[in-house]
Amino acid sequence: MSDTTVQFFEELGRRGHEPLLEHATGTIRFELAHGKRTDRWLVSVKKGDITVSHGNGEAETVVKADEALFHRLVSGEQNAMAALLRGTVDVEGRVQLLAQFQRLLPGPPKRRRRRPASGSARSKR
Repeated sequence: MSDTTVQFFEELGRRGHEPLLEHATGTIRFELAHGKRTDRWLVSVKKGDITVSHGNGEAETVVKADEALFHRLVSGEQNAMAALLRGTVDVEGRVQLLAQFQRLLPGPPKRRRRRPASGSARSKR
């Protein structure tokens, strides 16, 4: 299991209450595969109050993904709903709970806009 994955779930558990999930209640089990091994994390949300445990448990939503993909999700390189639509993430149960949970994931890295070079066709108009 990668340090990024452990760090993400430990930090999430330390938050206690997350205002972005005040209207969410439910449990999500993340099943992250790496090789023949699968690590499981259980995240419970009750009106924004979050608890996290490392292990198996009953959940309303089960998210199955490769750990490398999950690393891209928590680093903002990949969008969870886009991965679901592409079929690289499998979700069983309440998909809307994953959509709410995605609010906790970082967005894509900011890209600097390139300015047109002086003397370009655009600046001569």
